[in-house]
Amino acid sequence: MQNKKVRRMDIIGRCKEKVRGKHLSVALPEGNDERIIQAARILKDEDIAQPIVLGKPEQLEAAIEKAGVNLDGIRKINPGHSDNLNAYIEKYIKGRDSISASVAKRMVTKPLFYAAMMVACGDADAAVGGVASATATLIQAGVLTIGLAPGIKFPSSYLLMVIPKFLGEKDKPFIYADCAVNIDPTAEQLADIALASAESARRILDEEPRVALLSFSTRGSASATSVDKVKQALRIVRARKPELAIDGEFQADAAIVPRVAAKKVKDESTVAGKANVMIFPNLDAGNIAYKLTQYMAGAQAVGPCLQGFAKPITDLSRGATVDEIVSTVALTLVQVL
Repeated sequence: MQNKKVRRMDIIGRCKEKVRGKHLSVALPEGNDERIIQAARILKDEDIAQPIVLGKPEQLEAAIEKAGVNLDGIRKINPGHSDNLNAYIEKYIKGRDSISASVAKRMVTKPLFYAAMMVACGDADAAVGGVASATATLIQAGVLTIGLAPGIKFPSSYLLMVIPKFLGEKDKPFIYADCAVNIDPTAEQLADIALASAESARRILDEEPRVALLSFSTRGSASATSVDKVKQALRIVRARKPELAIDGEFQADAAIVPRVAAKKVKDESTVAGKANVMIFPNLDAGNIAYKLTQYMAGAQAVGPCLQGFAKPITDLSRGATVDEIVSTVALTLVQVL
């Protein structure tokens, strides 16, 4: 059983090895949570990242006591009394004439915003938070400080899913998106999700993305406004990035099972039956699919991680374990390389 777990962790292990020893820094804004303290210790001791833990001294002390580990050799910052606070306030105000210095200070001293400002200003390579914060708040902090990647108008999320046994392959990895952010994306939002997910897949999976836009229809087998939306998203992506291997609309089996694709998809496709990136038409489909995959197939689910930002910032589940925090940091820092 132990060997099986090791095999399933290989893709995470590869991400850890990619960033190990690179001295990449990650801002962890929730230093009041003992899981963050424990994760920071592991990240430092295993040379995966240089953690920067944010929080008021009394909060850090209480979390350290609960965690049962120390933060020796790890940088700690109190956002309200940091050397960079005034510089961050000035940067936040720049281009926002309607915001006063006092309002900017209230914003920037919030740990999530401070962590995002560290990334925006190049003082940290990435920010990872969410164990004690709403996803919407983290997204807001990212949008208002770091901003979105060129050509991307809508942030989104992805999950790394590792299936222990899939059509004769062991530990088959897939990217699922969007499973946490966009409830009912438009065609334009769906296109952004696909483009951002392709980039995430390229960095994480060590293989070229093959993106499937999913539906209950395969190549016009059914008609509905939701199917039309997927078709339009495909046209948008192909116009914006013609070299990307993306296709649809596909039912899920036509996207990942070669024999089904051979029956349902009559014309040539570089994606049908071979997809490694699954783009769901809405949050209902994505969230349901990933949880069914996780529990019915015994799959490992890492994330959801945010994507589409100009620099790496990502979310954690409220229930994230220490190991999941460490894994998410590794996945996030891979984006820097």
